[in-house]
Amino acid sequence: MTSVCYDTLVRQTEALFAGEDNLIAAMANFSALINDHLDDLNWVGFYLVEGEQLILGPFQGKVACTRIPMGKGVCGTAAQTNSTQRVADVHQFEGHIACDSASNSEIVIPMRCNGEVIAVLDIDSPSLSRFDEADQIGLELVLKSLENALFA
Repeated sequence: MTSVCYDTLVRQTEALFAGEDNLIAAMANFSALINDHLDDLNWVGFYLVEGEQLILGPFQGKVACTRIPMGKGVCGTAAQTNSTQRVADVHQFEGHIACDSASNSEIVIPMRCNGEVIAVLDIDSPSLSRFDEADQIGLELVLKSLENALFA
């Protein structure tokens, strides 16, 4: 996927979510948007921060883990450190939580409101090394446009 496609996703996100104020509805449609526009994925969705754990939110894909402790696995690490985690081979990530054994690579991006992590966007692929730096930059921009639409 090229940056041109991410620019298009940013514009689509801005248009689709302008004026939307329901977080769950926005997360559901955003998951579908990403799932429809990116290739080689097997799961796209959100985990919402609730105390010291992450709770499964809207997603596209197979049945998933319902609760993830803060700081555990790729999602819990992204939430706790407030930083994107891009993992080429999840089987090499210490403490990886295997919700779907078909997933081999993953990117998890914190979603913020007023600088505070309120959720993480989790995207899995059955391919190793599916996500590169361009994907990370592009997906961070697309998620930022969702944050701006919801919280600005």
